[in-house]
Amino acid sequence: MSERHHIGQRISYDGAVCTVRFIGPVEGTTGDWLGIEWDDASRGKHDGTHKGARYFSSHTAASFVRPNRPADAPQSFVSALHEKYVLDSDSSKPRARIYFSTKLAEEVGFDKIWRQQSQLQDLKIVVLENSRIGSATRTTSEQDGERDGEEASIAATCPKITQLDLSRNLFEGWGPVADVCQELEHLQKLSINGNRFRNVLYDEALKDTSAFAKVKDLALADMMLSWEELVYIANSFPSLTTLLVGTNQLSSLPLLPSPSSVSYGQLSTTLTSINLEFNDFTSIAEIASLADLKALRSICLKGNNISSLSSLTLPCCESPNNDNDSAHAHAPPAVVFPDAMEYLDLSYNKVASWGFVDGLTACFPGLAALRISHNPIYDDFVDGVLGDSAATHSSDDSFMFTIARIAQLKTLNFSTVTTTDRANAEMFYLSRIAKQLARVPEGAEHTVTALHPRWDELCRLYGRPDVVRREEINPSFLEARLIEVDFRLGGGEASGDGAVQQESERRGEVARIPKSFDIYKIKGIVGRLFNMSPLKMRLVWETGEWDPVAGFDEQDGAEGESDEEGEGEGEGAGGEYRDTPAEESKESKEGKEGDAEDSKERPGRWVKREVELKDGPKLLGYCVDGSRVSIRVESVL
Repeated sequence: MSERHHIGQRISYDGAVCTVRFIGPVEGTTGDWLGIEWDDASRGKHDGTHKGARYFSSHTAASFVRPNRPADAPQSFVSALHEKYVLDSDSSKPRARIYFSTKLAEEVGFDKIWRQQSQLQDLKIVVLENSRIGSATRTTSEQDGERDGEEASIAATCPKITQLDLSRNLFEGWGPVADVCQELEHLQKLSINGNRFRNVLYDEALKDTSAFAKVKDLALADMMLSWEELVYIANSFPSLTTLLVGTNQLSSLPLLPSPSSVSYGQLSTTLTSINLEFNDFTSIAEIASLADLKALRSICLKGNNISSLSSLTLPCCESPNNDNDSAHAHAPPAVVFPDAMEYLDLSYNKVASWGFVDGLTACFPGLAALRISHNPIYDDFVDGVLGDSAATHSSDDSFMFTIARIAQLKTLNFSTVTTTDRANAEMFYLSRIAKQLARVPEGAEHTVTALHPRWDELCRLYGRPDVVRREEINPSFLEARLIEVDFRLGGGEASGDGAVQQESERRGEVARIPKSFDIYKIKGIVGRLFNMSPLKMRLVWETGEWDPVAGFDEQDGAEGESDEEGEGEGEGAGGEYRDTPAEESKESKEGKEGDAEDSKERPGRWVKREVELKDGPKLLGYCVDGSRVSIRVESVL
């Protein structure tokens, strides 16, 4: 067995860092081998097995190498600092030239930057990632091989460091890290990502907290440690406020104190922010342990597999239907966090149910800021009420549904939620619930309102919306193939015949027209009804629906926000959308009084959805919706 190697040893081969997991013979070969686990999961050929026999287990990827394979020489912290930041004293030595294709890249101003960075005593931010550091200072054997003699102390070399990155180096224990931090009295932020420490729960260096007394921000990502080990390390930092433990393959956080006697300790009162991104959580219940951190204000769960609040709800692979929403709506809170917890990042997860969004209020009663973009409810454009997936829904709709479902939300996806934004979103949400109610019989309305916890509250704020149910007609009857059209002459471009134009503003006609008639025939009928030329008219279907313009606040004079929503949507079906501003539309004042009154009560900018029926062979039944419609006839030159 090789005497130069031991289990847990950190080695670098050609810049690629690995950990020794096995030393000994391998069946079918001669001599000893080193079984190594690469930090880079893309390297390696197996997981510790060879020809069906397992020699060790690997978290990432493994290989077998010979003990005599040349390895990169480890170095001390101070040596790595000089290697990266100090200029070569031999100015006559030509520098390596950098080419892009055949063009030489000329460095302008880099000499000045290098001179500034080479002043080690003034450095405040130091990044020594992947620098083969294994110790704080040179060992005696290393000093004997150096001409420079004894190495200067860390405190004398770089006393002003406040942020230090020692990620992906050759540390095996916390001793060298503690030795470095002990001499940096101004250190506030430490990144130790990607290192592989052994026997963390028994590491003596972590018992002396004085070395880390002033560190407030600690990064322990990609460490391949258990939650108990990560908490044990964090407890050695008495002033810690921010902890990053992403990419550690965590699937649940066990309740503490654990059988190993690890507890949150002072973290319960000092830790305000924790980052758990890119782990393996599938539900909010799996982080319930964090509710014991009373000072916690921010949780980042970006890039996990979260789809439910608790393990009892439906899996993420199921479609976002009402049954799933109902399961979320009636399930008790998986966990209740303190009111201080106000920011939650759930982006890039698998949230596919709006019931999940409704349940966030119960789990996070103090939630004021949320990031939930890049989830199926946003990316798949699922209607937040009707559950439809269609091109007519957009991420803007999802944005408004989220605001309306969480009453206390002040920031969503990094956008501030204004008073007008909230009013627009809540009324838009209320109108969609009314559509859902129209799909069920009157006696079954409770099955719909149960899916919307804010229904009663929103009705008190804005009034109960009108629910218009369509009468079901036997499709074999002639009536089922007819549409009752209320033709009403309205505005348009001035025509030469003033009398006709004046009369047109007062007249209206109702006709029952087969759905199979195309727009050309419709215009012919209208021409006979109003004594107008079909070539000098325009037909506009008034849908009766109001849409808020996202991001528009006329009273506040918001700048830089678009006053258009869903641009380009709704085309096809024989027409194009025309949005008429509620405060500018003459029709909203002279048309139906109910619409006019409604528009006055709506804060912000709302638009009346209208569809122009373009000339073409498309059938009326494909261009309009419902058995009774209103079409405005406009004269054009």
